[in-house]
Amino acid sequence: MKIWVDADACPNIIKNVIYKVSQRRGVKVILVANQFMRIPESKLFSFIQVGNGFNEADEKIVELLDKTDLVITADIPMASDVIEKGAVALNPRGEMYTTDNIRARLSMRDFMDTLRMGGTITDGAPPLNKHNIQNFTNALDKFLTQAEKH
Repeated sequence: MKIWVDADACPNIIKNVIYKVSQRRGVKVILVANQFMRIPESKLFSFIQVGNGFNEADEKIVELLDKTDLVITADIPMASDVIEKGAVALNPRGEMYTTDNIRARLSMRDFMDTLRMGGTITDGAPPLNKHNIQNFTNALDKFLTQAEKH
């Protein structure tokens, strides 16, 4: 079991939670991004840099992940690909993407994109708050606890 991180857009505070939980539980973490980034030194952490092409990090993660892995991403289409491959995806706000909710999330994403392109909505998601970070931490711990039992 590994944790894959779509690292280009993952907030640093969430990466720090992942590092701490990984160290405590001994779980490998692989960050994938199209720009170089420093990660803490640990045999549990690794980094893969991909090219600058559209969705290259997403495609690399989906290509390399196993069904037992967890992917951290806010990218809903990527989460859909992860679920389709049989793995699990968690967004940085603590929402687990599932086969039950991914279609609705994709539809809402497309609808919001349409509103943004039409100028009806001009802002994105609000910044992460303490509640979001706690939700993420709880969801990550819950997933890892369940994974240890299997």
